[in-house]
Amino acid sequence: MSDDGCSDPSVVEWRDEKLIMMTACDDGRRRVYESGVKGESWTEALGTLSRVWGNPTGGTVGDVRSGFITATIDVEEDDKRNVMLVTLPVYSKEKEDEDNGKGRLHLWLTDNTHIVDIGPVSEKNEDEVTASSLLYKSGNNDEKLIALYEKKKNGNEETQSLGMVSVRLTAQLQRVKEVLATWKEADERVSRLCTTLLAQVVTLPENACSTVKLTDGLVGFLSGSFSGNTWRDEYLGVNATVNATVKKGTKEVATGAALHAGGVKFQGTWAEWPVGRQGQNQLYHFANYNFTLVATVSIHNAPKSGGVPLMGVRLEGEDKPKLMELSYDSQKRWRVLCGGGKTNKLKRTWDPQTKYQVAIVLQNGTQGTAYVDGQRVCGSVHRELDTTKTREISHFYIGGDGGSADSTGSQEGVSVTVANVLLYNRPLTFPGGDADVEKDVASPPGAVSRTVARDQMTTEGTPATTQQAPTAPGPHAVRKATGDGGTNCGSGLLPSLLLLLLGLWGFAAL
Repeated sequence: MSDDGCSDPSVVEWRDEKLIMMTACDDGRRRVYESGVKGESWTEALGTLSRVWGNPTGGTVGDVRSGFITATIDVEEDDKRNVMLVTLPVYSKEKEDEDNGKGRLHLWLTDNTHIVDIGPVSEKNEDEVTASSLLYKSGNNDEKLIALYEKKKNGNEETQSLGMVSVRLTAQLQRVKEVLATWKEADERVSRLCTTLLAQVVTLPENACSTVKLTDGLVGFLSGSFSGNTWRDEYLGVNATVNATVKKGTKEVATGAALHAGGVKFQGTWAEWPVGRQGQNQLYHFANYNFTLVATVSIHNAPKSGGVPLMGVRLEGEDKPKLMELSYDSQKRWRVLCGGGKTNKLKRTWDPQTKYQVAIVLQNGTQGTAYVDGQRVCGSVHRELDTTKTREISHFYIGGDGGSADSTGSQEGVSVTVANVLLYNRPLTFPGGDADVEKDVASPPGAVSRTVARDQMTTEGTPATTQQAPTAPGPHAVRKATGDGGTNCGSGLLPSLLLLLLGLWGFAAL
């Protein structure tokens, strides 16, 4: 057992580059470590798979050994994908199943960036699974995926016996191929964003899109797949939930959300994209350490008074305090919640019906930054740390913050469209410089004042681990070059997102 209380390791070789080890730990979450091919030293993979899988609150995972293998799957002719397959129990959320304490074995698929629950392997109400393994065979037109699992039959400790089950996962293997095809299609859609935007900026070279891979580190993508109250992740990972009502006093007030211009138009409502709020298995657990959340927004009209939250991050806890937030107000000014629970107001105004690119970034688990059209509007957000436990992220909120009817702007008919929401598992840096801001505006509801341990503080400015992007014209310079006087509703301040697409925003080194 390691110093972290982890045991039962399963090790695979990943793409001839490194070893990946999954362990079961006393804190109830499975930790994943990476090493070079020699396995001389190991580093926890906090930016990808580590601590994604766990047990219900208060449970431990040490009694269930997971199946963990790599495979090369034929998605289409001449298209082979390297993946990892995992078998782990998923525990029911239904009240009638709470007392049985049994988890149903599920097959999981990952490419070390995206993660999808393929579905159950064991039968419902089957005896408790204590260990599992996977076997994959391909070649000679004979492809098989088989799960072996051990189950504990009912009885007291003296009379309990173990049984072994072998299941051929034909349907699950087909589902794996369907998911991989969907990932490929989503990658192609995101890559086409570059070509679409490039056509509007004639001063850039025609081959600019061929020099960048926009999908590196891209985990989640919210676009036009919206129905009911579900905004679906194009990578089939974690869906966002759109709330249809807000509280006004003791009453529930209906709100509105609908597809609009390739995104979702919010009026008095908001979407929650869960991180820790997922519960047992947290596919976006990496967001507690490094992430970039980018979105294209268009504000249709200004509120009559005050400010309306646009996009932000809430932490765990009964009060769900806000870590970072971008908002817009009745004076057509941008606001950003920064460190110390204070809000900065930008001197620059926003124009109705104009597209802007906004981003929220967290690096090394402590340093937060916010951007509007590539310009940094806040670089001093620090997550609360103490000597016992750091509050983890509960969820991202988009279009509103889930507050009162007044704070979401429903009474004034305020609306905003949010499209092409991209979630990366690494911090991106922006070369647009600092925006002019007015500091120390009154704190918004839910803001929290943070104290940070001295040894956890990071230096302002470009972190030492950041790969500096090449110098490029700022967003206003490109706007001028294209003849956009600032009122074009179709493109808005386009180039900040385009800089991302063309690799002029740097990726921070992991």
